[in-house]
Amino acid sequence: MQETKPFNISKRAVMMAYEKVKANKGTYGVDEQSIEDFEKKLNNNLYKIWNRMSSGSYFLKPVKAVAIPKKNGGTRILGIPTVEDRIAQMVAKLYFEPQVETMFYDDSYGYRPNKSAIQALEVTRKRCWRKDWVLEFDIKGLFDNIRHDILMEMVRKHTNEEWIILYIQRWLTALFQMEDGTIIPRTSGTPQGGVISPVLANLFLHYVFDDFMVKKFKTIPWARYADDGVAHCVSLKQAEYLQRRLQERFEQYGLQLNLEKTRIVYCKDDDRKGNYPNITFDFLGYTFKPRGAKNKYGKYFTNFLPAIAEKAKKAIRKEVRGWKLQLKVDKDLWDIANMFNKRIQGWINYYTHFYKSEMYGVLRYINGCLVKWVRKKYKKRKHRRKAEYWLGSIGLRDRNMFAHWKFGILPTAG
Repeated sequence: MQETKPFNISKRAVMMAYEKVKANKGTYGVDEQSIEDFEKKLNNNLYKIWNRMSSGSYFLKPVKAVAIPKKNGGTRILGIPTVEDRIAQMVAKLYFEPQVETMFYDDSYGYRPNKSAIQALEVTRKRCWRKDWVLEFDIKGLFDNIRHDILMEMVRKHTNEEWIILYIQRWLTALFQMEDGTIIPRTSGTPQGGVISPVLANLFLHYVFDDFMVKKFKTIPWARYADDGVAHCVSLKQAEYLQRRLQERFEQYGLQLNLEKTRIVYCKDDDRKGNYPNITFDFLGYTFKPRGAKNKYGKYFTNFLPAIAEKAKKAIRKEVRGWKLQLKVDKDLWDIANMFNKRIQGWINYYTHFYKSEMYGVLRYINGCLVKWVRKKYKKRKHRRKAEYWLGSIGLRDRNMFAHWKFGILPTAG
């Protein structure tokens, strides 16, 4: 007999949602159930999610709050739902995202299918050449401060599915379980770490910022990646006016511009002679500033260009130090390459799109840490020169062993 349920959710969508959650990996929530544990009774567990969601009796567990350090100091609270809550959120996302995705503008790049941070950087780089001024803005605690009443109004505008509305409402008010076990209620925001949170944040900012810019400031190009954004202005006066208008606009929706991180920048190069205090800004891990470049005729000039930011370099070095390579003397060089190559390749892929020579120092730092490992592992190669020579000769022979060697940053052979 066909089961009749108040809500029509397909079992196939639940299966697809599980596959996507599994592919995203991720850690366990408050119930400490991992994906592997969930899979022990896979069909049974997926059926339970489908059954409860379809009958309206799906209630979620508290979200595990984890404090993660921010690049510029301080911490950000990440909310990690349980595996089954992640699957349930993914089901809602599969139904809801297509309803809003077609409405979003091209210049919204964060957490969207076929959009990337690199595309946002590329378009920003070109616009910096065309317009003299940039307003770089940052929203204070976006994921913590989104107003639920306004967001739910926006959600209702784009779906008539009662179950999507019901569950989004429940996810927004999910209790937070802190690391000491304390339970904290939520009255605003959408938990960073939730599967559906990025779509909801994009929906909110679509109306608050993107649509506002397109309708009220047609001549000002902009790019936004989640809560990070830039707008390109023709004059200082226009940039100051836009900043005031955005401050008012965000406040109407319960958000605030982070004035410490919001700045107006002059895109100085050889053709722009003015002297202004701010000639550099950071966007998506890159620093835009005047840099030396060479034209096709071999002539040097100053251009306004992006390259990996100092903050990002610092964060990478810190992570590499955290690998504690010199303590891994039980491993051989291939083991170490297998352990860390994916991470190194990821950095190379992201940070060498523009002005890649700025990345070389960071990659040489990894070689320096490998030399320390050699010195610790082999008694005969305790001296730095000997260790460097040995590693260098392996680099020349097996340049595909490490991602950065393949890229051309080989250890020096003596």
